Amino acid sequence: MSKNTPQAIRGTQDIFGADAEAFAFVVETFERVRKLYRFRRVEMPVFEKTEVFSRAIGETTDVVSKEMYSFEDRGGESLTLRPEFTAGIARAFLTNGWQQHAPLKVATHGPLFRYERPQKGRYRQFHQIDAEIIGAAEPQADVELLAMADQVIRELGIEGVTLHLNTLGDADSRDGWRAGLIDYFGKVRGELSEDSQERLEKNPLRILDSKDPRDRAFVADAPKIDDFLTDEAKAFFEAVTSGLDAAGVKWTRAESLVRGLDYYRHTAFEFIPDAGSEAAGKLGSQSTILGGGRYDGLMESLGGAPTPAVGWAAGIERLAMLVGDKGEPKADVIVVVENDELIGNAIAALGKLRAAGHSAELVATGSPRKRWDKAVKAGADTLVAFDVRDGTEHVRIKASDDAKAQLENLLG
Repeated sequence: MSKNTPQAIRGTQDIFGADAEAFAFVVETFERVRKLYRFRRVEMPVFEKTEVFSRAIGETTDVVSKEMYSFEDRGGESLTLRPEFTAGIARAFLTNGWQQHAPLKVATHGPLFRYERPQKGRYRQFHQIDAEIIGAAEPQADVELLAMADQVIRELGIEGVTLHLNTLGDADSRDGWRAGLIDYFGKVRGELSEDSQERLEKNPLRILDSKDPRDRAFVADAPKIDDFLTDEAKAFFEAVTSGLDAAGVKWTRAESLVRGLDYYRHTAFEFIPDAGSEAAGKLGSQSTILGGGRYDGLMESLGGAPTPAVGWAAGIERLAMLVGDKGEPKADVIVVVENDELIGNAIAALGKLRAAGHSAELVATGSPRKRWDKAVKAGADTLVAFDVRDGTEHVRIKASDDAKAQLENLLG
């Protein structure tokens, strides 16, 4: 490689080999499960008007203020590479008239972009799977989404992960809680971090997420949402938890789990590796592998009518780190050309095999005498060789008796 060869951009990755197979396994599993749950596939633009994210995610969040890849196009309009899926899906719901399909269950996956410090399992271009239910106010929608997420994780073979669940209450509950937090933290304002002092009036729930030791000293004794829940909010959360129990989804209450933005309501959740588990060991401090919640107020922030919604997302790279080495897939059948005059016959055989659903590979380079041995070393259970003996075409098949009979019938 020349010193003039361009290098990859920091925080991006070229995925190949076993890593690419693990990545594909996550996507294929997600696609299979979303079809079981009847979620409709959507494809979203990679960039949107910047206001889609600044209004939906919140002007004061780190994502908007520090991490978005925003640029001005030739028409002078500010555009942003998507840092998450939900805002774009909400915009599409409003601008495309998808309200006619409500309640709408949609799922997607693809690349997202955030300018943040690259670290283990976290990149500046990363990928997520995402599922949303829009237009359903019932707690059953939350149960459906969580059961789907739980099944995706289980079918990926990831063990030692628990659903952490909390309620943020309805609007009245949240307003009371917010006032209680402002009163509590206001009494120690001078001892809080600078960021939390700024957040106190605008968004006091975000103080609960702070990692600053100055804030953590006061968070443990801060007012809890349970002290402010309305009867309706309590009933909603009880319906979610009883539904999860009925669905066989294990969960644990996590009172400290919050969402700072005002449009979040009711259910908030994260799937987190258990302490000491293999998953926790692989991910280090970046522990959440899937998270989401109910965001009943989001559509209003984008100029739409009040619309209940709930969703989740999970990083494909993190999940791929947990599924283990999938290895390079072996071909079902390897077709060997031991006499170059029969290359056309071999190509015709490949077409028949692939049309019948067999993955097939051709070995037709190098010394003809060594091609059979090369194919054997590749590890396929079934080999088909084309050769000329005594002036006539000869086909040799190495396979189990049943497979051999099927191949003879298929290849004629």
